Amino acid sequence: MPESTPLPAFLLLEPQYRDYVWGGQRLRPGEDFTAEAWVVYEHDHVKSGPCQGQTLAELASLYGPQLVGQSVFQKTGERFPLLIKLLDCAEWLSIQVHPNDEQAVEMEGPGYFGKTEAWHTLDADPGSRIIAGVQPGVKPDALQQAIRDGTIEGLAQYIPLQRGDTVFMRPGTLHALGPGLLIYEVQQTSDLTYRVYDWGRPASEKRKLHIEQSLAVTRHNAQAELTPLPELQDGKEQVLCTSAYFSLSMLSAEKRTVPLDTQAATFHALTVIDGKVRLLAGTESLELARFDTVLVPASTGSYQLQPLGSFRALKSSV
Repeated sequence: MPESTPLPAFLLLEPQYRDYVWGGQRLRPGEDFTAEAWVVYEHDHVKSGPCQGQTLAELASLYGPQLVGQSVFQKTGERFPLLIKLLDCAEWLSIQVHPNDEQAVEMEGPGYFGKTEAWHTLDADPGSRIIAGVQPGVKPDALQQAIRDGTIEGLAQYIPLQRGDTVFMRPGTLHALGPGLLIYEVQQTSDLTYRVYDWGRPASEKRKLHIEQSLAVTRHNAQAELTPLPELQDGKEQVLCTSAYFSLSMLSAEKRTVPLDTQAATFHALTVIDGKVRLLAGTESLELARFDTVLVPASTGSYQLQPLGSFRALKSSV
């Protein structure tokens, strides 16, 4: 596709699937166990249209600011700036921690990013919990000893989650997702994870513990920020969380069309979490169902989301 060819208004993405020991069967019912769907990832391919078969990384290299926006391009260059996943948690994930940008470069080398992330709870079985930080009053020495001894679960801060809750997680915060959760996760374009504790699972090459790295980046007073789902209004966008790296909002409608505009400043990543919706921009249109994900390039400008019955979708942007 030549560089002079305008980008289409909508890029429907083909997710990549990952399975780990904790995965369930809600992301691909009737298929194999699936832990994660990487619905926005720089190596995801475009599923249809004039860019079919190309990856986000290729399009970012080819189109740069037209795809991601000028200010975003100045920050991250040709690297696509976000990684978005859906996670189906049938068992506890490892207790882990992520570095910030400076620590990532210092510990892993040039080209690595830290990992600031947010979770939105798509579904939660009764009693579902996460770990986010450690209990109040835990001293740094006690925390470090527990990380070394493999007893960190006794000092962890357990927080119940309900459907609709959003959790914002800064680097340096110990955390883990628990059984029964279906999660939307948006993060910097980084999968840099330091595993602290893995619930007694056998150690393997793919599930190493990273004790020294964890000690270097864990902050004893780091806590998550939990926000319950606000009251939804027909045809309105409602912000769930914002940070220097991304913003996350909920779009919902039953009867009213939702107008949006990239203003040529940034892209929009839309994932439908309930119902169906039709996207409209000029003469272009695209219908989406549950878990479908589309990238709206910065060059698209104004567009609309037309409910087909009713829908809810999550929008991430930078």
